[in-house]
Amino acid sequence: MLIEAPANKRSLNLVEIDAGLVVVGGGLSGVCAAIAAARHGVKTVLVQDRPVLGGNASSEVRLWVLGATSHMGNNNRWSREGGILNEILEENLYRNRLGNGLIFDTILLEKCIREENLTLLLNTAAYKLDKSDPDTISAVHAFCPQNSTRYLLRAPLFCDASGDGLVGFMAGAAFRMGAESKEEFGEGFAPDAEYGQMLGHSMYFSTKDVGVPVKFVPPSWALKDITKIPRYRQFNTNMQGCNFWWLEYGGRLDTIHQTEEIKWELWKVVYGVWDYIKNSGNFPEADTMTLEWVGHVPGKRESRRFEGDYLIRQQDVVEQTHFDDVVAHGGWAVDLHPADGVYSEKSGCTQWHSKGVYGIPWRCYYSRNIKNLFLAGRIISATHVAFGSTRVMATCAAGGQAVGTAAALCLEQGCLPADLSSGERLNELQLRLQRDGQFLPGKFLADNADLASQATASASSRLILSGLFPNKAWIRLDSNWAMLVPLAIGTCPGVSFEVSAEQAGALRVELRCSEKSGNFTPEELIEAIEIPFGEGTSTLTARFATPVAKNGYHFIKLCEDPSVRVRLSDARLTGVLAVTTAFNKAVAKSSVQEPPADIGIDRFEFWLPKRRPDGLNLAMTFEPPIDHFGPANVIGGPSRPVDAPNAWVADPADPNPELHLDWDAPVALGRVRIEFDPDWDHPMESVLMTHPEEVVPFMVKDFDLLNDGGRVVQSVRDHHGAIHEWRPEEPILTKRITLRVLATHGAPAAVFRVSVFA
Repeated sequence: MLIEAPANKRSLNLVEIDAGLVVVGGGLSGVCAAIAAARHGVKTVLVQDRPVLGGNASSEVRLWVLGATSHMGNNNRWSREGGILNEILEENLYRNRLGNGLIFDTILLEKCIREENLTLLLNTAAYKLDKSDPDTISAVHAFCPQNSTRYLLRAPLFCDASGDGLVGFMAGAAFRMGAESKEEFGEGFAPDAEYGQMLGHSMYFSTKDVGVPVKFVPPSWALKDITKIPRYRQFNTNMQGCNFWWLEYGGRLDTIHQTEEIKWELWKVVYGVWDYIKNSGNFPEADTMTLEWVGHVPGKRESRRFEGDYLIRQQDVVEQTHFDDVVAHGGWAVDLHPADGVYSEKSGCTQWHSKGVYGIPWRCYYSRNIKNLFLAGRIISATHVAFGSTRVMATCAAGGQAVGTAAALCLEQGCLPADLSSGERLNELQLRLQRDGQFLPGKFLADNADLASQATASASSRLILSGLFPNKAWIRLDSNWAMLVPLAIGTCPGVSFEVSAEQAGALRVELRCSEKSGNFTPEELIEAIEIPFGEGTSTLTARFATPVAKNGYHFIKLCEDPSVRVRLSDARLTGVLAVTTAFNKAVAKSSVQEPPADIGIDRFEFWLPKRRPDGLNLAMTFEPPIDHFGPANVIGGPSRPVDAPNAWVADPADPNPELHLDWDAPVALGRVRIEFDPDWDHPMESVLMTHPEEVVPFMVKDFDLLNDGGRVVQSVRDHHGAIHEWRPEEPILTKRITLRVLATHGAPAAVFRVSVFA
């Protein structure tokens, strides 16, 4: 029993923590920053003011995680974010392919609590900070009402991943709020006053059919007149969760200090929408449906954006500016919404895509005037227009990993964030990110510490692609289709394929490529051939006479002809893909992006793959055979298809493929890292969107590692991640290491990269 005498006043419990990095904000950017720092040996504290992690991706909001892949609705092939975020999304796919937001919560929590260098403070809000001088934060004060405890968090480095920039604001960091004029940065897409300067918040809800009639009596605050929502005719009973992304409000208010007011308006909208669906009589199928969940926390899009040493802008996104200090990549459309949100007569969003992914420079990830403050998430240094792309969660998460990795480097070298923007320190930051699976557009660094670079790679077999052999299915050429394949300079490719025609005619076949290496927009026509065909089934052959002028991916295009069907293939291969101009209605209104002439956006065609279980390749033979899948690929180049497959792919007929690395003299293996194919083209949305499998078919499932004596030194079964890392208890001295593949999840064995460290 505790008995205390009356007192004048009492102080709350105080816990003081000294750390290397304090991260405020537990959305995906904060989670990835904290995990990255912890894995690099930094004592890290992650402060989150909610009971779960994930921010807009959490079960409290339930927005899908997306980034450069954009629902497979743009030309950014093999563009999903790597590193820690990919690890999270792969685990979510494995455990939660149907997209339950509660399970996604558990995965994020598990990832954090398993890091021994990471202290997680949930339900804890930062409210004050201390500074050692005008440019330097020394401590953050936080409070957890659940345990009535104050925290004093001291560190040499701080990361603001709070979404609203709470730490940066209190510290006096330079920031912006609202849209820049067209003139300030020459951004043609900068909005006018009618469109508005800010994006609003959104709130979602989900329903369930319980099989018996259920009534709904709306609360008194519910919207009574549904016609106040100009797009109310779009509502239907199949919509769930973030299908309602356009239930948005607050773009003309203070999206920080008026958030509670915005939330109440969104509740008014949500309950009014459900009242309309349930009780208007227009949806008889809703009779047995009940309201299962409504968000209690609005999903925020925009508030403060803080100034770093560079503001990324519209031109950088659209023109894919090459930055020497690139540390992350983006690829979502420049996506702006009318400030009036759900009450606007305008379209819920205006999206303009670039022709490929773009890099984000390190100079955007730290404050220009608070010297020890990193920026992560939607608050990074960007103009309002560029923010329309950089704000999405997968892009934010990639930036978070860059910040956490940079924090470790700063502590090791006794420097500040800005000191990493050039020279050897920048090189080391990029190298560490590359080792950890981060994709850096236009950048690949030689890793002198990687012993694999000194080895000779060989294999029991390799794919030499002579053809994708037919199944029994056909696809009608209601739109243009193409096979996206790698070709070598000087090649004059020939292809053959089977067609079935309702009447005689001629099919136009084109060979195309992208203007820019690493892009997948086929602007350049190399050669076109008209091939006559008869009624019925026949095999057509196209032999191009023009040599390919550059190494890289090319499109073998079969032009639209609805009277013709083409045979499909069941073969799925790493780095080979069928694409079509049949556009994705979820993210586009047409197969061609048609911007106004004066806004600085490119016009181009969308060439998109279909999702599995659809998305079969076209049955096609190649002459000469395509020989780009050799074992040497695993010791150089990016760990994904960019301008080549960059992978060793085994011959599909090889029953137990083996990949070998051989050295002239024995080396000590202290760490072996293998990067498999996680299908970088698949978006892996975290919620709502379902997925056809728990593990992508390109992944290696069962494998052994062997030393130079043929002895198995590690056996792995039921593997389902892009990266496998093995650290033997004691370094192993060997002249050879062999990866023996025993099973895959469907496609032929594929490996992007093998790295070996002492």
